Amino acid sequence: MIGRCRRTPRSLARISTRRTPPASQGAGSNYPNPRVEPPDHGIGRSRGGLSPEIHQLVDGNGLPLVTLITPGQAGDSPMFLPLMQQLRVGRDMERPRTRPDAVRGDKAYSSRAIRSHLRSRGIKAVIPEPDDQKGHRKRRGSRGGRPVGLDAVDYKNRNVIELPLDISIDS
Repeated sequence: MIGRCRRTPRSLARISTRRTPPASQGAGSNYPNPRVEPPDHGIGRSRGGLSPEIHQLVDGNGLPLVTLITPGQAGDSPMFLPLMQQLRVGRDMERPRTRPDAVRGDKAYSSRAIRSHLRSRGIKAVIPEPDDQKGHRKRRGSRGGRPVGLDAVDYKNRNVIELPLDISIDS
């Protein structure tokens, strides 16, 4: 008996592109609310090994207002909204202030969700636009929207603290 060898053309062959699940790639926490996350989850894998990530909101003088500690693999921008929800600046004889005048942050905070949140609350965003976002906006032409207005003089005051994540708040 002569066997047949049927060869499938490469264009019709099914190429396996198996992806590993995001959790095995060092993705973020399964706890979207940091208040619910167990306290022993402050250590996670980052580039330098196992470490925590410290997220802080500080005032214009560098005094911490809100601090969150997350695993090292946690991103910066997903922690912005939980930090803003916990912001309470006490005042004499009045309720605490929860809406700052301006928020200064680095390019990690330049997302549509963060900018729209700040805009809806009437908070000035002093956050530069990354080059890839500029390219996407320009490529879309008139549908790409307006360029981000950045107060360069005010942005120079962002470096009042040096941590992996720093957002300055002017109140």
